[in-house]
Amino acid sequence: MTSNTIKKTIDGLTLSVDSTDERKVKIGENALLLVIACFLGLIANWVATGIHPVQALPGMAILYAASIAGLMLARFMPFYLPSVAWISLIAIIITIPGVPGSDYVVAKVGALNFLALATPALAYGGLALTSKEFAIARHSGWKIVLIAICVMIGTYLGSVIVADLTLRITG
Repeated sequence: MTSNTIKKTIDGLTLSVDSTDERKVKIGENALLLVIACFLGLIANWVATGIHPVQALPGMAILYAASIAGLMLARFMPFYLPSVAWISLIAIIITIPGVPGSDYVVAKVGALNFLALATPALAYGGLALTSKEFAIARHSGWKIVLIAICVMIGTYLGSVIVADLTLRITG
């Protein structure tokens, strides 16, 4: 077992999770994956909002540049901060009113719909199951299905109650 691997044993089933050291992430490989994600995001934004990908391209390019800059900072800074924190910090700084170019950045990124960009990523995350996760589900049996259904129903009902209360207060 390496120092980057976390191992847990549950009822004889071993699950190991490799943690990624962001200081060893290949920027070029991630840049290519981000280009693919940006392309899919432009298409999803077009379908959801009707804004043509050419119109949304400058905003997506800004998000891409902030993401690459954040990955580079996470890799080369002398202290550790996760790349998502660096990317968020860059995005916050470039949108602060008074920062040169912030009006342009806000206007161009405003052509992008966050939900349209997040939906494909969340769908992939929900569908990306590994063989170890299937083994855990088979080992858990029917009880896990019952618990999952109860959790989903409870989450849905809780969301409905919160939304209804919020709409009653504001309406």
